Amino acid sequence: MNLIEYTYNLVRQIPPGRVSSYGAVAEALGDSRAARSVGYMMNQNPDADTMPCFKIVHSDGRLGGFGLGEHDKIHRLQDDGVQVKDGGIVDFEKVFFNEFTTEYPLKKLRQKQVETCKEISLENSVDDIISVAGVDVAYPHEAFDQACGAIVVMDFASGDLLESHVDFASSLFPYIPTYLFYREFPVLKTLFQKLSSCPSVVLFDGHGILHPFGCGLASQAGVALDIASIGVAKSALGGKVRKDQVFINNEARGTVGYFSKQAKHPVYISPGHKISLEKSREIVQQVSTHKIPEPLRQAHLLATKSLRKQRHGST
Repeated sequence: MNLIEYTYNLVRQIPPGRVSSYGAVAEALGDSRAARSVGYMMNQNPDADTMPCFKIVHSDGRLGGFGLGEHDKIHRLQDDGVQVKDGGIVDFEKVFFNEFTTEYPLKKLRQKQVETCKEISLENSVDDIISVAGVDVAYPHEAFDQACGAIVVMDFASGDLLESHVDFASSLFPYIPTYLFYREFPVLKTLFQKLSSCPSVVLFDGHGILHPFGCGLASQAGVALDIASIGVAKSALGGKVRKDQVFINNEARGTVGYFSKQAKHPVYISPGHKISLEKSREIVQQVSTHKIPEPLRQAHLLATKSLRKQRHGST
């Protein structure tokens, strides 16, 4: 879904002489986790005349940022009938608006995610691993509505490159913690359609079952594509580490791995779909010579290089 435009339409509901907050818009989307993302979307708003992002302030009435500068934000607020003094909104509680008409889209997406948990299998579906793929998505720093995805397939035994593909797409869903699947799957799905054959297992730059809701990017994508998948993430979303395992609610959901002598921080490995926890670590360890397993590392390099070429018009 186009969550960016949905968010902008929420802001357009704010009446003249009223303001709202990043948190209130996030709640209208359906999850307070989206508050920081709301701020980023406001900053990236292409036209403050048609989408009044200047009406969004902090929950305590402080003005917050504005792409055109604080002076311009104050001028627009005062023209709209909102008084500003000492960097804050006068009578903030009286002019605060949170009566949005909304379908709470993030709540609906969360429900789909929770339902997908029931479809996850941790049984090994492939006896002989022939090939391992890595997929990654890169985004330009100066914009958040574009994405470049890359998939790299390597021979499991030799490490030889078998095939690779790149795809560019519009990114209509900003980064919100625990919702990575909805941001990246549209471009990832297109990449898989370009493959000549399905890899034995696919590594995703994200979590599998090592996720607060038990179903991260690797699990949701694994179920959607009906493939064996593993999540390899650079940071944890929660859980407690005991020895080399990560537990959530006293259940081992993942492992930590240091696959390079230079690595100061581990990667977090968890099964996505159609593979066990033990097999997931075994595969990642075998294809790792750097901190990041090689198929994922090569996919990241390809995505960032391709994005840079497109942005600068290189050939």
